[in-house]
Amino acid sequence: MEIETNAHRWLEDTRTSYDTVAASYADQVRNLRDEAPEERAVLAMFADLVSFRGGGPVVDVGCGPGRITAHLRQLGVDAYGIDLSPGMIEVARGDHPGLRFELGSMTDLDLSDGSMAGLVAWYSLIHIPDTQIGTVFENFHRVLQPGGSLLLSFHLGDASKVKTEGYGGYPMRVHVHICQHSQMIGWLNEAGFTVEERRTLTSAESTLGGILLAFRQPDAQ
Repeated sequence: MEIETNAHRWLEDTRTSYDTVAASYADQVRNLRDEAPEERAVLAMFADLVSFRGGGPVVDVGCGPGRITAHLRQLGVDAYGIDLSPGMIEVARGDHPGLRFELGSMTDLDLSDGSMAGLVAWYSLIHIPDTQIGTVFENFHRVLQPGGSLLLSFHLGDASKVKTEGYGGYPMRVHVHICQHSQMIGWLNEAGFTVEERRTLTSAESTLGGILLAFRQPDAQ
């Protein structure tokens, strides 16, 4: 099936779809953290790295209902979340009062250069077309401090698909892009990142999940 690459179309489809399923999605994933000890260990390692490198603000990009943002805060990280979907932001603010959640898109991050000590994209890259991933990683590189930590999770495989029915049986129209570690690492290297850790996990989060921990290379002197 042909994958939609029109920027406006796929962004609008993704926003509308997650607005539609926001509440049912949150209900389904709210307790996944309890069923995913390996993912908790990766998040703890990321939190330790951010602290070791001096701390600072961390943004959870594509935060959905905010469960990863909230977990990072429990780990002592100064984290906040952004998401494309107003519906998801509303759920996140309701589930986690007192935490910061804002509307935003990873394709056009409204953040100052070098303002973030860390960035997380937890299964939120899966709707980005291959033709747009370079722009997304350029944005990540721009907003991270030199040496800043980047944590990515994604579905491993070789095929992409269109998802037309979502959580709770509600209609959706989102393209789910699936790739291998090697492809994701190539994109990261091109954008100026160095990969420190790669893992393949099977859990409640994903039947076959890829994890990459990377850092923004320091600027050349």
